[in-house]
Amino acid sequence: MKSLRIPFALILLALATAAWSQTPLQTANVEQQMSADEFKAAGLDKLSAQELAALNAWLQRKVAQETAKVAETAKEEGRKEVKEKNRGFFDFGSAEPIVSSIAGEFNGFAKGRRYTLENGQVWEQIEPASLAGVRKTNPKVRITPGLFNNWYMKLDGYNTMAKVRRVE
Repeated sequence: MKSLRIPFALILLALATAAWSQTPLQTANVEQQMSADEFKAAGLDKLSAQELAALNAWLQRKVAQETAKVAETAKEEGRKEVKEKNRGFFDFGSAEPIVSSIAGEFNGFAKGRRYTLENGQVWEQIEPASLAGVRKTNPKVRITPGLFNNWYMKLDGYNTMAKVRRVE
């Protein structure tokens, strides 16, 4: 749900900016954006020309500041999503393990087997560790980064770790 907040905020900001900037942002002013009744109901008709100009300048600065904040937040969230999505391919991203479940049946460790996780990642076992006789449906796994871009998968409840590499 958190990942939906930023795009939703960007959409609202874009709509507000589009509505505000029916004329260019530098020349948009509150009296052009409001109907005469709204302008009067807000008490803005009582402002002097100088006060109205100051209000318009403040609103333009505020829109520009909020736009910059939302854009920077969205960029940072995008970077985090890309970094997490690519963990296991190019770099560690962080020392935190990847915790997920194997989608479907797990029939033990064996070199060359591929394990598809519920988060969409696919990992292949690259060394001959075995966990014979273990049969589980959707077991939880923890994939931990090691040294030299190595990754190790461990099934919850078992001590055996298998060296794996991400293939998808």
